[in-house]
Amino acid sequence: MRRVVTGHNAEGKAVVVDDGTPPRTHDFASFPGFTSSLTWATEPDTPASRVGEDPTGKVENFLPRPGGTRLIVLTLPPDATMGSPQFDGAAYGAEQLTHSPGLAETFEVTGMHTTPTVDYTIVLDGEVWLELDDGELTHLKTGDVVVQNATRHGWRNRSDAPVTLAAVLIGAPTEQGA
Repeated sequence: MRRVVTGHNAEGKAVVVDDGTPPRTHDFASFPGFTSSLTWATEPDTPASRVGEDPTGKVENFLPRPGGTRLIVLTLPPDATMGSPQFDGAAYGAEQLTHSPGLAETFEVTGMHTTPTVDYTIVLDGEVWLELDDGELTHLKTGDVVVQNATRHGWRNRSDAPVTLAAVLIGAPTEQGA
């Protein structure tokens, strides 16, 4: 994936300040075909116009605080890949903890998870099924958008090809006592 970042030069003119692969991109060894890329991040207290500062390297938690954002692009191989001899569930969990801190801790063994975020997830390429608490599956194809409102969910790739998703996670306050 190519990421182009704009900013301003010393004269205040708009310029490209970075052009290349996002530095927080990881191809999982334990889950062949799974790639995660923290493409950009914002914090509620950081000005958007900071020149040349790439915030992704400083991100300690993939879950944004209320008012913060994360752009994560994922490529998910077919679910059948988990049944291959190369898939190592324990190693995959360890890789997730290392490369997706904060987010990895929300995952259940089933892949279901809940985050304190509102997510805009766009299917960039392929097809995927969204599973919610009721077990129902919603089939999504290229161009479809899901607005995820802090609900428990899981992504299922029941096809025979990879699917690529872009997810914008927006930190949202949680209800007290919920």
